[in-house]
Amino acid sequence: MIVKLKLPFEIHLPAMAVLRDGLKAGARKLIEPLTKPYVGPILALIAFVGSVVAFLSLSGDPEAATPNVRIKLAKTPIETSHGPSHAQNQTINDQGFTMDASGLFEDVPVTGFDVGGDKGVAVITLPSDEKAPIASPKMGPVTPLAKAPINGMTQMGSSGPLPMISPTGMAPANAYARPFVSNGKPKVALIVGGLGLNAKTTREAIETLPPEITLSFVPYANNLQTWVDLARQHGHEVLIEIPMQPSNYPANDPGPQTLLAGGKAEDIQNKLNWSLSRMTGYFGVINYQGDAFFKDKNGVKIFGDTLKQRGIAFVDDGAARDITVGWSRATVNRVIDNQINVNAIKAQLTTLEATAKTKGSALGNGFAYPVTLAVAQAWALGLSERGLELAPASALLN
Repeated sequence: MIVKLKLPFEIHLPAMAVLRDGLKAGARKLIEPLTKPYVGPILALIAFVGSVVAFLSLSGDPEAATPNVRIKLAKTPIETSHGPSHAQNQTINDQGFTMDASGLFEDVPVTGFDVGGDKGVAVITLPSDEKAPIASPKMGPVTPLAKAPINGMTQMGSSGPLPMISPTGMAPANAYARPFVSNGKPKVALIVGGLGLNAKTTREAIETLPPEITLSFVPYANNLQTWVDLARQHGHEVLIEIPMQPSNYPANDPGPQTLLAGGKAEDIQNKLNWSLSRMTGYFGVINYQGDAFFKDKNGVKIFGDTLKQRGIAFVDDGAARDITVGWSRATVNRVIDNQINVNAIKAQLTTLEATAKTKGSALGNGFAYPVTLAVAQAWALGLSERGLELAPASALLN
C-alpha cells in the first residue's frame, strides 16, 4: 500500500545544494586559521589553563558551585549587663599588641573544664546541643564595690579621664581597692591579667573567680569601662596594664602606646596618660613586659612620679622588684602559668602557698588562659583548709 503525503510547502533540491555548499565554505574559513603553525597549540594551551583555573577555584572553595548570598549586618549595641561583645578586634591587629600571638584567645565558646585532665593537660569541653553551665566556685553573697568614678577623683586629660587624689586626700590606690580584714592566717593573693581581649574569657574570669582575686585589663581593648563596671559589681578590684619596652623589642612589640627606653619625656608622659585614661576605677597599674624600660632611669622617674602624684599603686610582675615608685608598691612572687598545663600551674600555686606561710604573704600572677581560670577556681576553694586566706592584691601593698 502506498501512502501519499501532501506537504504544505515544496522542497527544491537545487536550493538545498546551494545552502550546503555555503555552509561547507564557511566551515573551511573557520578551520583554515587553525591549520597555520602555532595556532593550534596556543589554543590548546589556553583551554588547558582555563580548565586548571576552574578546577582550583572549585576545589579551593567547596561551596563555589552552590548559590550564596552576602548580607551586610548592622552592628548590634552591647548589653551592659553582660559585658562587651568581642572586644579585642578594635586595635589588636591594627596596633600590633602581641599578647595573643599564640592564638589562644580565639572566641571558643568553652562551657566547662575537667581540671584533672590527661597527663597534666586540661581537658576543655566544647559545647554540645545541651548547654552546660560554666563551673564556678561555691561562693557566698558578693558585695559589689563602689561604682567608678568616685566623685572628686577624676581629672579630665587630653585623652580622657585621669585618676587624681581627691580634695580630701583620698588616693585611688585606697578608694578603689577591695576592702579587706585579715583573719590572721598567711595571705595569698592572685592577679589574673590579659583581660578585655576576649569576651568569653573575660566574662568567665569576672563571674566565676572568687571576688578576692584581682583582675587586670589590657588598655588596647574596647569598652573597658563596661568590663570594669561589671568586675566591680562582682567584687573584683582591678588594675590596668601599662605596655613597656621588652629587651627583644621591636621583634616583641607591645603596641603603639609602649613606654620606650630612652624615649622623650613628653612622649613617655603622653603614652602613659593614654593608658591611664582608658578606664576609671583601678587602684593601680601593673607592667606588661618592660625589662628594657626599667633600665631607663629617666623614663622610670617620669613613670613613678606620675603614679605618685595621682595616688596610684604600682604592682610589677617581678621585673622591677628593686624599683620603688608609685603611691604604694607590691611585687609578684611567682608567675603561675609560664608553662600552660594543669600540673605545672598547680605546682606554682603550691610554691606560692609555701612562700605565704614562710613570709606571711605571697602574690601570684597569671594570664587568662582557660586552663589558668579552671585551676584557679578549684585552687581557691581549698585555701582555708590549708591554713591560708585569699586576699586581694591591694592587701599586700606596702
